[in-house]
Amino acid sequence: MAEKRQVFYSFHFKNDVLRVSQIRSIGALEDNKPVSANAWEEVKKKGDAGIKKWIDDNMNYRSCVIVMVGEETSKRKWVKYEIEKAWNEGKGVLGIYIHNIKCPNNGKSKQGANPFDSFTLDSGKKKLSSVVKCYNPNSYDAYNSIKNNLENWIEEAISIRKNY
Repeated sequence: MAEKRQVFYSFHFKNDVLRVSQIRSIGALEDNKPVSANAWEEVKKKGDAGIKKWIDDNMNYRSCVIVMVGEETSKRKWVKYEIEKAWNEGKGVLGIYIHNIKCPNNGKSKQGANPFDSFTLDSGKKKLSSVVKCYNPNSYDAYNSIKNNLENWIEEAISIRKNY
């Protein structure tokens, strides 16, 4: 890949931050530092308006949003907001199931529902999940499956969005 993409990771912080931090450490992506638990608590103290502003500010200038799909991700209000915002702004969007990434505290988890199933396109005629890909990495080596494919998945998501 010629350029390193700047992406926004969308996920359920409480359940999946340790899994997501492993994926962020892959290093294929430019300047993508995770928010600390303390910093996230400060954002949450500002209420819905503060959270929305933080998301808007941090999603700005990103070319793609990667939804890290854990067991509860599809139910999260702010993940839904991030998906809708990204799609409406013409950003690439993709999902990666992370239940097979081992959390240091909890091991593996159950696979969550596809978060793109709850969105529709074309006046409700088509599910977003029929357009946006949600990858399920190899269960025996999920980390390396993601590491070896992440850049291509991002480029594909950007291309899909541009052509839709």
